[in-house]
Amino acid sequence: MNLHEYQGKHILKQYGVAVPEGIVVESPESAIDAAREISRKTGTVSWAVKAQIHAGGRGKGGGVKIATSVDEVCKYAADILGMTLVTHQTGPEGKKVQKILIEQGIFYPGESQVQEFYMSVLLNRQTGRNIIMYSTEGGMDIETVAEKTPHLIFREEIDPCVGLQAFQARKIAFNLGLEGKAFKEMTRFVMSLYRSYEKSDASLFEINPVFKTSDDFVLAADAKVVLDSNALFRHPDYAEMRDISEEDPAEVEAGKYDLNFVKLDGNVGCMVNGAGLAMATMDIIKLSGGDPANFLDVGGTANATTVEAGFRIILKDPNVKAILINIFGGIVRCDRVAKGIVEAYNSIGDIDVPVIVRLQGTNAIEAKQLIDDSGLKVYSATTLQEAADMVKRAFG
Repeated sequence: MNLHEYQGKHILKQYGVAVPEGIVVESPESAIDAAREISRKTGTVSWAVKAQIHAGGRGKGGGVKIATSVDEVCKYAADILGMTLVTHQTGPEGKKVQKILIEQGIFYPGESQVQEFYMSVLLNRQTGRNIIMYSTEGGMDIETVAEKTPHLIFREEIDPCVGLQAFQARKIAFNLGLEGKAFKEMTRFVMSLYRSYEKSDASLFEINPVFKTSDDFVLAADAKVVLDSNALFRHPDYAEMRDISEEDPAEVEAGKYDLNFVKLDGNVGCMVNGAGLAMATMDIIKLSGGDPANFLDVGGTANATTVEAGFRIILKDPNVKAILINIFGGIVRCDRVAKGIVEAYNSIGDIDVPVIVRLQGTNAIEAKQLIDDSGLKVYSATTLQEAADMVKRAFG
């Protein structure tokens, strides 16, 4: 589950990570009040006005502004709120900004002693261990740094038996070229950041930049946080942070029926039970000359309700020109799935794209007969190749 920057910083603050003072608002008038409140608490004379969307690259897209007066805070808030922000992570359609973060200014023009670093905590799936990845080149696209100057990216692997050790945090601070007070601050920052990651059951904490002020304090100037959705039962307060307005509506709807759905850019909708079979089905669609429009796994207990929900979600995509249903009847009998498909088809009504059904496993013969006798615009296949040929003919 993705979090907004202000939500990620809330978690960081809970575990002792230093973050700038900030207030989330939804109107220019509230932005003025927030700026004055932050100034009263911190004495700051500048503020960052930041769009809150689930995407990086906000600054380059015009979604982050530095204001040096309350009037500028109001102006930037009015400009950013309601805008469609397009970044390299949103795609060309962009995302509408509904909230902004008014934050204490931490950078003053003319200061020469400030530094920006990159730091993230994530799981190395090859070794099964958490790693801290960091670089002196903060504030930049880390992908660009990795491509052009890979020697500037460091990795510290954490032994799960003992966790992050103090000497490792000191090593990180040393590799970042810090000393004195800044060295101690960074060591403390790293220990607290890793604690945040572990205790919140996160899959990613990315801080870019980690900011060292001119007086050697270390702050999380930004925060990209992804939580493990499977662990949210342990964090009901974090589960309430979910912002479904930032998610694909089809994926949100699929979640209501416990369907595993991922929207893609193709023209053939597919409905399958089992992730492995889904991958094979997507491959056969590609080989047949089409492109998968989605990944949809209805699970091992497909029935009329889940099949109908899957149909409706797939048909909301105007690019879909055909639907391929590929079910293996192991836990669930094929004839029950076939009945569910027929019921779902009749319930939805007019489906103007060909539906190809391949059912294999328990009672597959009876299932094929049910499909063939239904009188609907549904075509049954026995083998995967036969299904692929039918998909190809649908485009012919």
